[in-house]
Amino acid sequence: MAKYLFGGFQRCLYPVQKFDSDSERKLAVILERDAIKWFKPARGQFQIFYRQGADHLEYQPDFVAETTDTIYMLEPKMRKEMEDPVVLAKKDAALKWCADASDYVAGYGGKAWRYVLIPHDEIADNITLGGLAARFGCQ
Repeated sequence: MAKYLFGGFQRCLYPVQKFDSDSERKLAVILERDAIKWFKPARGQFQIFYRQGADHLEYQPDFVAETTDTIYMLEPKMRKEMEDPVVLAKKDAALKWCADASDYVAGYGGKAWRYVLIPHDEIADNITLGGLAARFGCQ
């Protein structure tokens, strides 16, 4: 899947995208329909670090999407990996980042940030971004 370029996006910050899985592609279709704008972050864009043993590694979320009231950091993951220690460490780091960002923007009326870790087999064309966030949004 990663060798193909997909285009035709109107709400994505970039005209073409690559996806690592069909679940990512389906999520992009949902974001294209439900978000004001969305993108796949570049490495280093958020500087989120998680701990794995003695190492501090950088985490790059798969998607960021803005709606009228929230900015979502979204991570589709294979269901069998949902409880993996590395996935959970990345989740914890992203939750802290989103909480810090939300606290910061609250001072001037900015939109709250929310992390959503989504099992890959829950992503379907008939699901909305709001529905995914309600079911899989992390606090």
